[in-house]
Amino acid sequence: MLDIKFIRENPDIVKTAIKNRNLKLDINEVLDLDTERRKILVEAESLKAERNAISKKGKPDKAIIDKMKVLSQKVDDLDNKVERIDKKIGNLLLYIPNIPHNSIPIGSPENNKEVKTWGSIRKFDFKPKTHMEIGEDLDILDFPRSSKISGSGFCLFKGMGALLERALINFMLDLHTNYHGYREIFPPFLVNRASMTGTGQLPKLEEDMYKLKDDDLFLIPTAEVPVTNIHRDEVLDESELPKYYTAYTACFRREAGSYGKDTKGLMRVHQFDKVELVKFVKPETSFDELEKL
Repeated sequence: MLDIKFIRENPDIVKTAIKNRNLKLDINEVLDLDTERRKILVEAESLKAERNAISKKGKPDKAIIDKMKVLSQKVDDLDNKVERIDKKIGNLLLYIPNIPHNSIPIGSPENNKEVKTWGSIRKFDFKPKTHMEIGEDLDILDFPRSSKISGSGFCLFKGMGALLERALINFMLDLHTNYHGYREIFPPFLVNRASMTGTGQLPKLEEDMYKLKDDDLFLIPTAEVPVTNIHRDEVLDESELPKYYTAYTACFRREAGSYGKDTKGLMRVHQFDKVELVKFVKPETSFDELEKL
């Protein structure tokens, strides 16, 4: 979330970032609320100063007591108004995106820049099978039975398929913990609303999340959510950085907006396994750390 002070001091930068992201979002409402909030705070502080000055004048008479009551009520009303405005500003800030790095190309996916390639695309002298066909031929993937059990958007791994899935998870965890300095985490698969908001899934992507309504908990769409929230509301000493975490979790996504996209096979499913990497680093080293990642 962008700090309101940054938005107040750099409105043009924020507006340009929103435009470059092809979003339709007006930050003027946030700025207007921020202006109103600061005016109210000035008024409230003035009334508090007046109230304090009166209270220091000695034993008050009835008129002074009545005036103090009026001042206190006005201060309470202004404080309540600020609280309501703070809530509105907080909700609006959740929809304002981060500022893209200067190296990010502006435009549609066609404007993406290819910065590195590895290997070469294999050419076949026959029509290759899809991963679904190969998986079913080898009897390691079973989509019909997973549909019977859970509906569309799931996959049943069998035999060597299940073994391969588990082996890949272990391989990635061993690689990152033994050779790249990551600490393994095994987090909860259910998280609260504050955690989902902290990593940006809420409120914008709530329709894509699986929610337990009775408990206001969410199945995680990625291990990034619980792992990033490990240090939520904490201040880390620079000497402790960087911190590298890796975690395997199952991930759950409703994919409510995926209609018309490639939804066959394993490309877009409601449940999948993933090994996540999360770094907590200093701002001045973040870009280099991203390149290493």
